[in-house]
Amino acid sequence: MTEDTKDTQVKGETPKESNTSASKSVKKVKKPENEVPRGQPKSHRPWKTPKTKFSTIQKSKPRLSFEKKMELRNELRAIKERSREIKEAKKEAALEKKQRRLENAERRLANERKAEIVQVIKNPAKLKRMKKKQMRLIEKRDLSQVKVV
Repeated sequence: MTEDTKDTQVKGETPKESNTSASKSVKKVKKPENEVPRGQPKSHRPWKTPKTKFSTIQKSKPRLSFEKKMELRNELRAIKERSREIKEAKKEAALEKKQRRLENAERRLANERKAEIVQVIKNPAKLKRMKKKQMRLIEKRDLSQVKVV
């Protein structure tokens, strides 16, 4: 072995292995020269790099041609239009359902009122003699709309 191979050879490796490891070397990331050295981190994990804000990370995007850009824009516009139509349809369906529910409630109430058996209490002393439970069952009605039996 020559002196050159001794320098490049790592302990425990054969000359063939050292050549392959040299070709597979990892590229070193250059650090900016004006960066201030950081102190010991609070977590005592110096191997961890400090996180950077997502807004500072720059992602390179390939430039799109004008036609491609317009195509994407039209596609997005169509998608938005379709989603707006779907939302309107849902809103309209909910409104119709609510309207139908209200009409059914009114009709049910009117049918209940028609089917009621009404007794007019002419003697107010009767009300004073009644028990609490009986008083709870009594309801006031407008006599002009109710048929008295």
